[in-house]
Amino acid sequence: MKRILILLALLVGNFAMAQQVAAPRYALALPAAEAPAAESSVQFIGTATVLIRYQGLTILTDPNFLHKGDHVHLGYGLTSERLTNPAIEFEALPPVDLVLLSHLHDDHFDKMVREKLDRNIPIVTTGSASGKLREMGFRKVYGLETWEALQVAKGAASLRLTSMPGRHGPLAAAALLPSVMGTMLDFDGAGKYRIYVSGDTMVYDDIDEIPRRYPGIDLALLHLGGTRILGLVTVTMDAKEGVRMLRLIAPQRAIPIHYNDYTVFKSPLSDFQQAVEEAGLADKVSYLKHGETYRFTPRR
Repeated sequence: MKRILILLALLVGNFAMAQQVAAPRYALALPAAEAPAAESSVQFIGTATVLIRYQGLTILTDPNFLHKGDHVHLGYGLTSERLTNPAIEFEALPPVDLVLLSHLHDDHFDKMVREKLDRNIPIVTTGSASGKLREMGFRKVYGLETWEALQVAKGAASLRLTSMPGRHGPLAAAALLPSVMGTMLDFDGAGKYRIYVSGDTMVYDDIDEIPRRYPGIDLALLHLGGTRILGLVTVTMDAKEGVRMLRLIAPQRAIPIHYNDYTVFKSPLSDFQQAVEEAGLADKVSYLKHGETYRFTPRR
């Protein structure tokens, strides 16, 4: 009888979990490549900008290609100076299948990208950012609310992008900033792989739901930097928050991004490295310099 009760509990739990993962709101079919690349990798370009490749699919996140000395506008008259150069020039990018945009801020979608990015490239972003992007002339924008998903197919490869909870700072500050989302990328094809991109969020109560709904995360890309507005309010994860997120999400591997690139980033990568060492989590983290690539092997 005890075994039957345990089995029933497991079945009920699995059914509840399946109900939480809803059918995708959107579907996108991309033309299959004649000879799809087999590479599966993450290349760090700078700030929150990375290229994610998976068996012929190429995703560009939070495109920011300004140069050292350029300034971005953060709203309310606030600006920040870029301290680094991107590892790749915008014009040198490979063909991109879609853009993943955590939120509409100039250091994630800069003025040059707004002018030069192909108006027909699919962009996955927050519901609030989607309308503004359409006003700029972008034609294929998929606005997702929390837990909504887009299903992408390209040849034998598929990808499900699901919007994760995100809050850009403490509650009062977040109300004055653009809404932000994290994203779960579930790749399938010749193997499976799950990547969590945190977006510019802090660790708050809603984040607790992510590992319950999406356990078994293979790789997490953590937006750090400890971005501080007016020198007072921190609106992205600093070293301490980054370690909290690392423990909570519990990925097999984590890569920090979004650090050291702008003057508003007040928590340097070295602080996170030290905090990771002190937490005994050094074996879980890989560090990429601008331009470097992390290659992964999908689970068979």
